[in-house]
Amino acid sequence: MGRIMTLDELRNTLTELDEQLLVLVARRQALSEQVAAVKRATGRATRDFGREREVILRARTTAERLNISADLAESLLRQLIQSSLATQEHARVAAHAHGSGKRALVIGGCGKMGGWFADFLASQGFRVSIADPSGSLPGFEQLDDWEHDALDFDLIVLATPLSVTTGLLMALAKRAPRGLIFDLGSLKTPLRAGLDALVKAGCRVTSLHPMFGPDTELLSGRHVIFIDLGNAEALREAQDLFAPTMAERVVMGLDEHDRLIAYVLGLSHALNIAFFTALAESGEAALRLARLSSTTFDSQLEVAGRVAAESPDLYFEIQSLNEYGGESLFALQQAIERLVTAVKTKDAAEFTALMNRGRAYLDVRAAARAE
Repeated sequence: MGRIMTLDELRNTLTELDEQLLVLVARRQALSEQVAAVKRATGRATRDFGREREVILRARTTAERLNISADLAESLLRQLIQSSLATQEHARVAAHAHGSGKRALVIGGCGKMGGWFADFLASQGFRVSIADPSGSLPGFEQLDDWEHDALDFDLIVLATPLSVTTGLLMALAKRAPRGLIFDLGSLKTPLRAGLDALVKAGCRVTSLHPMFGPDTELLSGRHVIFIDLGNAEALREAQDLFAPTMAERVVMGLDEHDRLIAYVLGLSHALNIAFFTALAESGEAALRLARLSSTTFDSQLEVAGRVAAESPDLYFEIQSLNEYGGESLFALQQAIERLVTAVKTKDAAEFTALMNRGRAYLDVRAAARAE
């Protein structure tokens, strides 16, 4: 019978295995870059859902044979696939080089989304300048006074708070620069005057809403909304920036955008704010709740935690500046009142109706997304 290893020896062996695992991950990443090159050369799409399914099923089968958790194996492989896809997507974006030899200005580039966009443009070969009163970003040129600059840029992006964006758009309209102009605002109705001024000035202008956060690495399954302001060339040029990615590009009108965003962002934010406000104001139960968990409660807490960590100023703008924002808040208020009434009156039929109607909507939505 072999000698039993000491605790320190066991830990050292685990450390060695961890390093070996990371070496294998690095090898896999290198192969992913080669796969990306082959796909580009042959014109194949970055994502292959059939291949992903094969990898996942094989991982589960292998895990069962090795007597380890199939769910653990699937989770691990999914993360590796995501990493591989991100590597391939970044390589494809760089290879297309839409911005090769071109100049771009990001106003507000020191913000989180502005920084993401600066990196995104630089990866496409743009020579990016940053104009931001808070300073500069490492690796980018700084433009201290863009309002007195010649503005000889091929692309100007505004990644600024909604409260100042309209004024900046109108200032640009007076200058009528030659390059494509767009903002990244979460709402569009508050920017109507500034966008209209640019259109009247004959500028090539559109408006974007990236439906993801600045920490996003892979755009597969993410949406970028493009607002049609009547300039087909500007709309096409802005969409082309995302052509090498796996993002879904959606075109819509300004008012349609804000009407939908009232639900997509406004409603979801309000629901989570109400959730953690109710918990925070639950009195003596608040601390006791911290020691309890359930699958649904923990999932909701995770989402609420991400909302709570965001900027109150930004979230207040999304709620208060949307011309259509009251519609979703009123819908939430009505839904809560119906739920409260059903529970207080012990109306099981109404409670069931609420559940069934919600289930039916979610089924229809899932089917629509699968198409």
